[in-house]
Amino acid sequence: SIEPLAAPDDAYFVYRATFEVYPEVKLGDISALKFEVPEVDISDADIDKMILRLRRQRGEWQGVERGAATDDRVVVDFVGKIDKEPFEGGEGNQVRIVLGSGQVIEDFENALIGVKAGDEKSAKVKFPKDYQAAELAGKKATFDIKVSAVEELVLPEVDAEFMADFGVTDGDLETFRTDVRKNMQRELDERLRATSKNNVLNALHDAHSFALPRSLVDQEIHALQHEAMRRMGITDHDKAPAANAFRPVAEKRVRLSLLVQELIVAEKITLDRERVEARIAELASPYESPDEAAQLYRGNKELMGQIESAVLEDQVVDALIDKGKPSVTTLSFDEFMQMQDAD
Repeated sequence: SIEPLAAPDDAYFVYRATFEVYPEVKLGDISALKFEVPEVDISDADIDKMILRLRRQRGEWQGVERGAATDDRVVVDFVGKIDKEPFEGGEGNQVRIVLGSGQVIEDFENALIGVKAGDEKSAKVKFPKDYQAAELAGKKATFDIKVSAVEELVLPEVDAEFMADFGVTDGDLETFRTDVRKNMQRELDERLRATSKNNVLNALHDAHSFALPRSLVDQEIHALQHEAMRRMGITDHDKAPAANAFRPVAEKRVRLSLLVQELIVAEKITLDRERVEARIAELASPYESPDEAAQLYRGNKELMGQIESAVLEDQVVDALIDKGKPSVTTLSFDEFMQMQDAD
């Protein structure tokens, strides 16, 4: 920044220039870094579960005359009362509840086990102490329930018509299972890469501490603010989320950026063009015409910059894994994906 100052006469222009310099980044002992790297294999049972999930997505609900059981859908009207008085949010009409899905609190769901279409019953419910509506937390209520329908999910057969919906036109079950495995593996590889990268970079970050250029942190905060505004649909800058809310994340990103730059120099890492092409092929593979999609990626300077940056960061992570002390954690496919969904 340039700040004009008072000059002794018109013959001089006096100013003060203020600037920041990059900090001296000294890498610690990379070989001492400890981090977890997950290892996951896809089994035949995992493929069976995925196919079942796909069947459920295309299943049809059909009414039944028996009592409702777990996995059935119950259609109900209800009115809830606390101390014999209706309360806000305690009424519903033609509400569809899948038993066992956790849509409603446990006491309410348990009251629906065994009900049949046309049944009317009263259910006593206690709201959990940590219930999201604070005014109801820990309170007891009574719900008057009318059951309109009990339905079960009828699943489609894994036949040629079903497989064709997922792009397998030859009707061969093994081809379909291979295709399902490929799609599962693609998503798994992406999540494994992201998890390993996160664990490695967190270890790198936590092992280093140095002063950060305020201007870089401010730039990162500004970028995070704008991204948050975009997601929230906010156009008025006066209503932007507070800058300080983004400071910890911004500081972490800046510190990691400086560390990664230093590692690239220290380890003499250069961009692997083969990996760039492999990443383009991976990104293009889900499209109907992968070759055309790949050409679109290559022809877009901004997208190519993002891909190259991501590949270079992957190379840095690989170097850290090679030199550090990774701890391999073996997980089942379900365990790993549930951990990811929880995060």
